[in-house]
Amino acid sequence: MTCEITLFVNPTAGRGRGARAARPAASALRAAGFSVRTVLGENAPDALARARAAVKDGTGALVAVGGDGMANLALQAVAGTRTPFGLVAVGTGNDLARTLGLPVRDPAAAARLIAEALKDSRLNDIDLGRVGDQWFGTVLASGLDSRVNDRGNRTRWPLGRFKYDLALLAELAAFRPVPYRITLDDGEVREVEATLVAVGNGSSYGGGMRMCPGADLTDGLFDVTVVGDCTRTTLLRVFPSVYRGTHVEHPKVSVVRAAKVEIAAPDVTGYADGEPLGPLPLTAHCVRAAVSVIGP
Repeated sequence: MTCEITLFVNPTAGRGRGARAARPAASALRAAGFSVRTVLGENAPDALARARAAVKDGTGALVAVGGDGMANLALQAVAGTRTPFGLVAVGTGNDLARTLGLPVRDPAAAARLIAEALKDSRLNDIDLGRVGDQWFGTVLASGLDSRVNDRGNRTRWPLGRFKYDLALLAELAAFRPVPYRITLDDGEVREVEATLVAVGNGSSYGGGMRMCPGADLTDGLFDVTVVGDCTRTTLLRVFPSVYRGTHVEHPKVSVVRAAKVEIAAPDVTGYADGEPLGPLPLTAHCVRAAVSVIGP
């Protein structure tokens, strides 16, 4: 089988891992018989325009090389099309890749898996979240977690999930629970004092924080995790359990499921896949089978 695959590369992902990862990924794809075209951009809008052009021109697949931010940008180009989406995950968090069961920080292995899956037509349709015209694959964060996300994204050291741990400690010093209004599927309305509200299409964010551990990428529903008005002491005690997903057993944490969620709160910014969406209120829709993912 021979067709063109477009590598959508973030050269700055993971302190330059994106650029380095593109070479072994391209070599593995070519060795499997595919032609490879590489797409870069001067900035995010330019890169997205180039990716959309590749999809419009009929590329056999769009493969993002980078982290969750690059995956998110690629989703904007392929969502709602039948162009297969692949991911060579070499970023900091790599939460979408982990959720999909894809190799992490092993570009050659990821590319070999993509090649084998394309040859076997092994494609899986998954749901995506949509806010306005923006798509996301993992979690929409709002509250303490979005503040932590913002600080973590601006932090150069340490790498990986540990920078988000440090960002949490820094944000806890000044954070107070805020009043949320949560509307589910145009019906039930919940008004709560909350530390955060996370709308999960996928289960994790921030490099493995399983905030929405029961989220299923194929059920057409979000898992909405609400962390109530916890004290700093309670948050610090419960926080380590987020990596196991057992925090949902705490009495201050609740989980509901819905296909459409509107969240409103004062002075809170929403983030999805680690990228800013804008201030609340925001309305998220879970769109069934919005993208076709390559393997495993």
